[in-house]
Amino acid sequence: MSTGKAELRAAFMPLPRIASKEEWLKGRKELLAEEKALTHARDALAAKRRELPWVKIEKNYVFDAPDGKKSLAELFEGRGQLFVYHFMFGPDWKEGCPSCSMIADGFDGVNVHLAQRDVTLTAISRAPIVQIEAFKKRMGWRFNWVSSFGNDFNHDFYVTFTKDDLVHGNAYNFGTTGFGGEEAPGLSVFAKRGSDVFHTYSSYGRGLEELIGAYFILDRVPMGRNEEGIVPYPMAWARHHDRYDAGKLVELK
Repeated sequence: MSTGKAELRAAFMPLPRIASKEEWLKGRKELLAEEKALTHARDALAAKRRELPWVKIEKNYVFDAPDGKKSLAELFEGRGQLFVYHFMFGPDWKEGCPSCSMIADGFDGVNVHLAQRDVTLTAISRAPIVQIEAFKKRMGWRFNWVSSFGNDFNHDFYVTFTKDDLVHGNAYNFGTTGFGGEEAPGLSVFAKRGSDVFHTYSSYGRGLEELIGAYFILDRVPMGRNEEGIVPYPMAWARHHDRYDAGKLVELK
């Protein structure tokens, strides 16, 4: 197997300090205390998320689904909670974003479990439904995915920007940062009570990282994510799962 640049980085990774098992265990227990503190802090933060006030959805959003038109309320499929992944896939794109695709690779596995907790998951993109269905078939996915082409949903939830938005800057992540293109990733959560739908939460940028199972693993191996120096952005190494060359690491410039 040929040696790629990513493999060379591994070969030249500085060798860490070598310790006895007793020294390792002492250091690991110290780190465990910090990990537990982070777990408790994460639990407290999750509780604060759930305490956010709700905003009633007044606009009548209509989406294109494989079986016809659907309202936002119909996307719940009879459940009380809806998790929307804002998948980057513009109207004139030939395929969906590779990074979003990496996240979506895990959706089918969790869907059956989410349903047991009264949650429906769906992806929403501005690409026409015909393009979405073709790409979905190529990727082998089964999760729900609808098109917001022709409505204001993406713009209202800050994942599609006009040229003016981009010129003025700080259009992304609740007005805290700019973005490099007209389509951006994000997640939004909705709740349904009777016939009313409410927006309860949204997150963008690195707030989406917990959806990436691969990062959980990479953060625990010696080389970590190994994304330092990757341009134009750290996750540029990611590919659609059918675009990796089996047995070889991605060549990066």
